[in-house]
Amino acid sequence: MGSAAEARQGDLRSYALVTGAYWADTITDGAIRTLVLFYFFDRGYSPFAVASLFLFYEVFGIVTNLVGGWLAARLGLKSTLVMGLAVQVAALGMLTAPAAWLVVPYVMAAQALSGIAKDLTKMSSKSAVKLVVPADAPDALFRWVAILTGSKNALKGVGFFLGGLLLTLVGFRTSLVMLAVIVGVALFVIVAFMHGELGRADGTARFGQMFSNTRAVNVLSAARLFLFASRDVWFVVGLPVFLETRLGWSFWQAGAFLAVWVIGYGAVQAAAPRLLGRSALPDGRNATWLALALAAAPAAIAIALDTGADPALVVIAGLAAFGVIFALNSAVHSYLILAYAQSGKAAMNVGFYYMANAGGRLAGTVLSGALYEWRGFTACLWASVAFVAATALLSLLLPTARASAVAHARDISA
Repeated sequence: MGSAAEARQGDLRSYALVTGAYWADTITDGAIRTLVLFYFFDRGYSPFAVASLFLFYEVFGIVTNLVGGWLAARLGLKSTLVMGLAVQVAALGMLTAPAAWLVVPYVMAAQALSGIAKDLTKMSSKSAVKLVVPADAPDALFRWVAILTGSKNALKGVGFFLGGLLLTLVGFRTSLVMLAVIVGVALFVIVAFMHGELGRADGTARFGQMFSNTRAVNVLSAARLFLFASRDVWFVVGLPVFLETRLGWSFWQAGAFLAVWVIGYGAVQAAAPRLLGRSALPDGRNATWLALALAAAPAAIAIALDTGADPALVVIAGLAAFGVIFALNSAVHSYLILAYAQSGKAAMNVGFYYMANAGGRLAGTVLSGALYEWRGFTACLWASVAFVAATALLSLLLPTARASAVAHARDISA
């Protein structure tokens, strides 16, 4: 009994350290994105060229989540976290190179490392929740996941603002050095103060088990892909460029606006258990109706812009509505993947799910630049509507509360 309690206390301490490191990397990741986007757009890159800078970031995010889940199962979550932080420092160092080096292939390679770093730290932290929450407390799991995910997104918003502010005040390279120091401190803390691994490493875990998922995990992963494509197809490139070129906003104004949106989005995610009600845990039905409601926001923005309404008012109000509904939908997904994950292979199930998440971001990022350059901002919005509709259709296939309870019982007895 005593050894079990001590092990759980050690897991909680390690989880707190993992979460702190994840937060540091999250702020840095948001700042890097803003720095790269505005710095290279200001140098004359087209919207599609700017989007291409993030192509490897998303591609390697897919690979990282796939391989990272397997590595975490074999080596433990501490190892994957240390790898992620170290790679982020290397990515920041690459971007401090002389201006003549900062051509598209070089920056894409640096962004590839940044994508690997971000997804290794995210997968490590999200998987850790499954280890420290009791298996018979699904309501606690929903609250912990919502708080972690919400705080992460709020801090990413802080990163967006920090990136825009630093670019304005100290310039591109000095900003990157400052961010590298933040990540370096987090890496030192993990190496110096985290003893042992979080959870048990399984040296027998096979890579092929990454694809041995339940039907619920596979369907949810597909829904997640389209959900995040629906956000990034207009948020990643189209919206920031629209704010600067159409509305005439400065770097720090656009960065601050994106930061406020992401911080608010994170706050809604953290409050999702309370906002959705405590009468029952979320299931496939919640994911479905939230996706249907979400489709209305980008459609309304596109229609209003075509009718000549004040673009600033339309975008601000529409983005607020989209953010609230999207945050609730994302929080439900984040709970469901851990509820569906098999206890013995949580890291691999979560890695597979976030591989799909990265696939959606990749599709959204590329289309955001391409559609904006081809047909403008409203084309990005209508693509978002189509992606959300696909999310809703897939969500219809997710288990209901009764089916989820049966699956949970089977998992416990396995």
